Amino acid sequence: MSNYDVVTLGETLLRMAPPGQLRIEQAAHFELEAGGTESNTAVALARLGVRTTWISRMPENPLGRRIARTLMGHGVDISHIVWVEGERMGLFFVEFGDGARATSIIYDRAGSAASRMTPDELPAEVFSASGGRHLHLTGITLAISESAAATAKRALQLAQAAGWSVSFDFNYRSKLWTPEESRRGCHPFAAAADIVFAPIRDAQTHYGLAEEVSPEDALAALQREFPGATVILTLGGDGSIAAEPGRAPRRQPVFPGGGTIGRIGAGDAFTAGVLYRYLYPDGEDWLGDALRWGAAAAAMKYTIPGDMGLFEKEEVAALLESGGYSDEVSR
Repeated sequence: MSNYDVVTLGETLLRMAPPGQLRIEQAAHFELEAGGTESNTAVALARLGVRTTWISRMPENPLGRRIARTLMGHGVDISHIVWVEGERMGLFFVEFGDGARATSIIYDRAGSAASRMTPDELPAEVFSASGGRHLHLTGITLAISESAAATAKRALQLAQAAGWSVSFDFNYRSKLWTPEESRRGCHPFAAAADIVFAPIRDAQTHYGLAEEVSPEDALAALQREFPGATVILTLGGDGSIAAEPGRAPRRQPVFPGGGTIGRIGAGDAFTAGVLYRYLYPDGEDWLGDALRWGAAAAAMKYTIPGDMGLFEKEEVAALLESGGYSDEVSR
């Protein structure tokens, strides 16, 4: 048995947000959270019972320790963090909108410790046949710096050499790079992956698809780009669509009656639900089951403030069993 089911790599930031829907200029204080797409996914996976480690580079100070202890407290292995003195923690500020005012994010992450990660800092003992079984990467790590992208590339090479499976999520961030930069950076990773995740808007942005493209046509376009991968497109309120190589598309709606307070991180929870059932299938239809677990995990995340899917496996399973929203009180 391998030491870890999932190894992931990236930057986690401290999230600062005014209470409620206050604007940043109104705030007398900020609420502090940890947030990063790879660590969000790792936390959700750990809470589903998946053995997960998160690799990063962190400042040896109270801010770095706050993030590490938060992840550890939710069951994520943090023993492969590279700790450094005198470097900074990346931050981001969230201003939650309502109605006509959109939620907005301001990044303060340039030159962070994580952006300075290098390939030679990867733990060789993890990237072996017995060290792990699956690597999950996202486009955000590729975007934060050239050295972080090189580190992700080396992790991919090591994982493939060890015989692991790989998943990749485009996770485009317009404040980090341009669509063309993202396409050039992400395409080789997606081409090497066994599972490719992308919001339909990322497929449109990266591959010149029309705004009115149907989910089926968008999925077919990505299947042509990545014929060896299971491609999973998320469609916002319309759920998801996916297909294995050479197989017909599968649609999965969202669960009805979900919450509205925890949209940030819902995509990471979806990814975790899918990867859980990919690594621990129950029956022959792994993809259909994985999409259902992804949808249920995302629906649970919508009810939870913060970036992380702090649900229990039993809660997700109960939502799957019930098929949707319940206003009952658990006593």
